[in-house]
Amino acid sequence: MREYKIAAIPADGIGPEVIAAGLQALVALARRDGGFGFDVTSFDWGSDRYKKTGTLMPEDGVEQLKTFDAIFFGAVGAPDVPDHITLWGLRLPICQGFDQYANVRPTRILPGIHSPLEGVGPGDLDWVIVRENSEGEYAGSGGRAHKGLPEEVGTEVAIFTRVGVTRIMRYAFRLAQSRPRKFLTVVTKSNAQRHGMVMWDEIAAEVSEEFPDVSWDKMLVDAMTVRMVKQPQSLDTIVATNLHADILSDLAGALAGSLGVAPTANIDPERRYPSMFEPIHGSAFDITGKGIANPVATFWTAAQMLDHLGEADAAKRLMIAVEQVCADGVMTPDVGGTATTRQVTDAVCEAIRGANL
Repeated sequence: MREYKIAAIPADGIGPEVIAAGLQALVALARRDGGFGFDVTSFDWGSDRYKKTGTLMPEDGVEQLKTFDAIFFGAVGAPDVPDHITLWGLRLPICQGFDQYANVRPTRILPGIHSPLEGVGPGDLDWVIVRENSEGEYAGSGGRAHKGLPEEVGTEVAIFTRVGVTRIMRYAFRLAQSRPRKFLTVVTKSNAQRHGMVMWDEIAAEVSEEFPDVSWDKMLVDAMTVRMVKQPQSLDTIVATNLHADILSDLAGALAGSLGVAPTANIDPERRYPSMFEPIHGSAFDITGKGIANPVATFWTAAQMLDHLGEADAAKRLMIAVEQVCADGVMTPDVGGTATTRQVTDAVCEAIRGANL
């Protein structure tokens, strides 16, 4: 039997609730299949640890994760801890430490879930956003001088390397090539950012020569927000910088009905290190402990993890179960339902066990 070592980091807010739901679904899939299983180790890293020890994870945290096949991550962030501390103290060190340079965020409208876009339903919005995940605007380069004085200066330097841009472009073109429409939109802001973004455009054109069967176009990021709302059917695979794709993928999740259904995979395509899988929605302290967190994003994230591990059939079975449960109206309040996290999770696990899957 194939056994996968999974590092579970539930972290903050609703993270523990949705990770528990995701693990329950993974166990149901493994029991049904019989050919694989999971050895899960949980880590209590996050904001509570920071408030007790001054760090979100141990100094050797990244080293501890190296032996795992994948990382299943909940959410990080707390109202009483500055956001830049939580982000740079846990999530980004893992992403950058393992060179998870491809952040992959699929978006589509699931059955039973309504988009805020009038007349747009399942099949009209089916995208995958590829976010450059290692450099760009989140490279961490910059600083502050003369703190507290009138002449205080803060700099945030976006770093684009030929290696970094080329590899994410190749990843995005290859992903577009694998999808039925074979169509990629490259998002940029080269009219105003005339150095790194112009290089981004030039490298996109160069890499496109390697994929003659993939059609592609280019959009400025501000115009892209309009296109996503007005012409969702015109888009398929999308690639953008760390900052631009971060913003656009939240918009995409909202257009699909809720951030509660939006998944993420942080991938090391070369498989040198474990990749990390996390729902998009954040820690959501406003609903923590109420039992109404939407687990669908975590189920979809788990399906991405299964795909990455080579369990494509199980990934497909999980998503069919999720779609079936959503179509039956068993949904949490953020998407118009009345069900609890547990009720949705139990329904998905029951669907996994069903003979028709």
